[in-house]
Amino acid sequence: MARYFAIRLLRALITIVLVVTFVFVVLRMSGDPALIILGPEAPPEVIAAFRKAWGLDDPIWIQYVNYFGAIAKGELGRSMRDGRSAIELVLERIPATLALTIPALLIKLAIGIPAGIFAALNRGSWIDRVVMIGAVVGFTVPSFVLGLVLVLIFAVQLGWLPSGGQESWRHAILPIATLGIGGAAVLARFTRSAMLEVLGHSYIRTASAKGLSWRTVVLSHALPNAAIPTVTIVGFMVGSLIAGAVVVESVFSWPGVGRLLVVAVANRDLAVVQCILLLVAATMVTSNMIVDFLYGFLDPRLRSPQAAGAH
Repeated sequence: MARYFAIRLLRALITIVLVVTFVFVVLRMSGDPALIILGPEAPPEVIAAFRKAWGLDDPIWIQYVNYFGAIAKGELGRSMRDGRSAIELVLERIPATLALTIPALLIKLAIGIPAGIFAALNRGSWIDRVVMIGAVVGFTVPSFVLGLVLVLIFAVQLGWLPSGGQESWRHAILPIATLGIGGAAVLARFTRSAMLEVLGHSYIRTASAKGLSWRTVVLSHALPNAAIPTVTIVGFMVGSLIAGAVVVESVFSWPGVGRLLVVAVANRDLAVVQCILLLVAATMVTSNMIVDFLYGFLDPRLRSPQAAGAH
């Protein structure tokens, strides 16, 4: 058990380091922050002073070492735009993002899992076809397209809801619906597949042959086993609570972390971008670790030394 968890913790730390390293290198190859923030008309001596002040004139490996040294001290840098702490700017936006993503996650769970189970139990029926058509449409349509369609219908044509902003709870309805519909479609597809796979196993037929009611077979045997692969998808959705809102926040002008990331990338505000992506990586990795731990408890075979080494 301890070895199983230790291996996953080590892999989580390595993943975070790799993600941070990749982001660090790509950001510094994508453009000079001094030219973008000060403008190409700025005098060369001003640009040079800016680069020196922010350590941009150092070799990239020195910047890299300094960055990780600052992280070790709990310092995530300051915004090049206004000099404020990057983590402070990000923490200000998190409540707005969670105000969209948590209700959207509840919608995904409330619609996606029951729809997937219902479709699997009625495989081949018109109910199954309707659920799967809806799932395919919701899965394939990009979130920004779905958001624009909802704005066109409910804000422009019907005038029932505002098209953007954060003035009242009504402004959150369309972005929450946009996030929830796509996620529910994904969850419905995976839940249906997991249920169909479990229903095809021999122990389901054995349970039915023993005279158990179909309701008991489904609730006591099929659902607990189908929950194991479904946990992976739910864990990914929990891990993407912040990253998943980037596009939707931009479409609906919602002042959350996702919109801050878009602005920071456009302005090459390195510290802010790195802080957000570090937060996203840590959230995703933590969520995946929790899923791994749940796997270890749900399926004792995964805690064996052979399984720990194989995975």
